Amino acid sequence: MSAAVDSTSLADRLDAVVDGEVTAPGDAAYDEARQVFAAGIDKHPEAIVRPAHVDDVAAVVALAREFDIELAVRGGGHSGAGHGTSDGVVLDLGELKDLDIDVEGRTAWAGAGLTAGEFTTAVAEHGLAAGFGDAGVVGIGGITLGGGVGFLSRAHGLTIDNLLAAQVVTANGERLHVDADNHPDLFWALRGGGGNFGVVTRFQFRLHEVGQVHGGMLMLAATPSAMRSVVRAAEAAPDELSLIINVMSAPPMPFIPEALHGSTVIMVVACWSGAVDEGERVLAPLRASGEVLADMIEPIPYAALLEDEVPARMPFTVAGRSAYTEEVTDAAIRAIIEQVSTSDAALKVVHLRLMGGAIDRVEADATAYAHRGARFMTNVASSYDGAEDRREREAWISGLAELLEVGQPGVYVNFLADDGAARLEEAYPPHTLKRLREIKAAYDPDNVFQVNHNISPTA
Repeated sequence: MSAAVDSTSLADRLDAVVDGEVTAPGDAAYDEARQVFAAGIDKHPEAIVRPAHVDDVAAVVALAREFDIELAVRGGGHSGAGHGTSDGVVLDLGELKDLDIDVEGRTAWAGAGLTAGEFTTAVAEHGLAAGFGDAGVVGIGGITLGGGVGFLSRAHGLTIDNLLAAQVVTANGERLHVDADNHPDLFWALRGGGGNFGVVTRFQFRLHEVGQVHGGMLMLAATPSAMRSVVRAAEAAPDELSLIINVMSAPPMPFIPEALHGSTVIMVVACWSGAVDEGERVLAPLRASGEVLADMIEPIPYAALLEDEVPARMPFTVAGRSAYTEEVTDAAIRAIIEQVSTSDAALKVVHLRLMGGAIDRVEADATAYAHRGARFMTNVASSYDGAEDRREREAWISGLAELLEVGQPGVYVNFLADDGAARLEEAYPPHTLKRLREIKAAYDPDNVFQVNHNISPTA
């Protein structure tokens, strides 16, 4: 931060130019306001601003630029890398929760401070939905700008495939309406390029008719044969079936027999958004894959799938590696079950998310998210305690991840932690990254928006 401004005068300056709330060190709400979901992140912002409207957003960006203060933009605060905070200024969009639903036109304009759950619950009153990941507590902004993989992606495309327009405050304070006809280069970059290009204050989404779904969790005993059967069922699944396959320790939940707590299980999270009367038939191969320990899949309102109870902060520090894979081999299946079973980490999980369907019906270069055609997205994660333990857990993660990374290289940018420039380059093919840098240079040449998975304006 510039020597011309101390934290007190900065907060005073911000307070003078915005209508929203400004929180500074020493304020009663400061310690809570500076926290993000990821554990191990301990930033001390000079000020945290919750803008009341777009003019506040522009004022904060201008002041941060004037005094060369690092600016972090926070949506829901669930960045795995902890990008929703900074030792400079935090622009927390959580108060921008306006929502204008056009029921007849099946579109909605949504403020960037809404969570996925808030949006989904509101549009569900009209029998409509847009896909926002699989957790209701996260903000719609980060999900959208990274791509948006979730329960409805195979049926209706990624979140960005249903983004019609956005309102953006740029680094120089311009307020832009961005869509396929207005600033089409920026519209392309926003769909997968993250928060590198400006502050999106509102999004317009296409909505789909979604009411009752077959959704919930199916828990199976963890055997190689069961895992193979689950993977085969996933590979044969209709587009309206979304699946997340987790190999993990059974959590201490009341519907799981106490004797199974901590044992290795296959936990499948399913969402069938096709005809409700077809759900039982479509899900039958999954239920026949192995010994069923718990079956919570049932007809429910789609919005109920996003009614999650998530702590305000991750209870432990976590390392992980995400990628894509074309094949889950028998060797990988055996290794996953064995190594998850023998790990003594508090959290250890191998996560396979079924891709394909409507995701693949969009051209690879139509958006900055370019990993169309992948069969599964993978994530291997483990908790750790301290630097030495982290090295051991990361070696465990790397060994399993290597077995799963079959086929096209790449990583979903929203699943990246603070993994460095080399991993970021895996999120975008070379020609995509080149184009993103050119657009960054046009809209943010001074890299004002850099507290993110940063795409610098120069290589």
